[in-house]
Amino acid sequence: MPSLRNVLNFQTGLGVLANMFLFFFYTFIILGHRPKTTDMISCIMAFIHIVLLLTGTDIWLTDIFESVNIENDLKCKTTFYINRVMRGLSICITCLLSVFQAVTISPSSSFLAKFKYKLKMYMICAFLFILSFNFSFISHQLLYSGAFTNVSVTKQMQVTKFCSLFPMNFIIWALILTVTMSRDVFLVGVMLTTSAYMVIILFRHQRQHKHLHNLSHLRASPEKRATQTILLLVVCFVVIYWVDFIISSSAVMLWMYDPVILSVQKFIMNVYPIITPLVQISSDNRIINMLKRPIMKSPSYIFQVTLI
Repeated sequence: MPSLRNVLNFQTGLGVLANMFLFFFYTFIILGHRPKTTDMISCIMAFIHIVLLLTGTDIWLTDIFESVNIENDLKCKTTFYINRVMRGLSICITCLLSVFQAVTISPSSSFLAKFKYKLKMYMICAFLFILSFNFSFISHQLLYSGAFTNVSVTKQMQVTKFCSLFPMNFIIWALILTVTMSRDVFLVGVMLTTSAYMVIILFRHQRQHKHLHNLSHLRASPEKRATQTILLLVVCFVVIYWVDFIISSSAVMLWMYDPVILSVQKFIMNVYPIITPLVQISSDNRIINMLKRPIMKSPSYIFQVTLI
């Protein structure tokens, strides 16, 4: 399937470049002057998506692994485990970004207002919990994944060129599926709830200020623009996630991964890590202003504009 291979190759390259740009941009801001809490979360998300894209396709990994003298089983377990951990972190960090933005724009009279001044501390604690939970919860993938051996009697299901899944006990599979579904439904529910809350706040804010002369300025406020960006990301994530979940669940239940279906699933999985940086780049005035200004000869110019 050379056409699908080329599409996935282009898709992965575009996503990695866009996320690398966003990662370095937010890194400069974090090391510079008064970063916002959402900037830190966006920086972490960009790094997660870089790793997710690189481990989610065997197009580039095959060439890399062939030059490294490591057993195929270890290569498979490592990449498959890291990819699953990054997928779990992606949904958790997206949810965290939505929650923190809801707290940021909440009015001073609301219950969430008292958490505003401790967001950085909460973010560190939440991220450490999310990280430890995903690394421990996905650890079962190390037992049920391994190198593809072309032996049909093992009933292995090939998921990449060099990696496959092995059947597990039904009770264990049902337990893992239940916990995974509970986690994902909870996180998606939190995202939808915070999104509805942010929409209500924006609607009320617009109604309260519709009589003012600077209405156009309010519509273009950084807070509202950031909130709209996060709402768009949440909607995209929810749609893409459930499409991917339906495809992967059907394949696992039938214990069969057709190469075409597998390529389509990889394409769908890569859509969100690609959309995220493109949406953030196009909606962040700091990035737009940096790209619009003429490049100066001073090597510190790029660093200076990120502080604006």
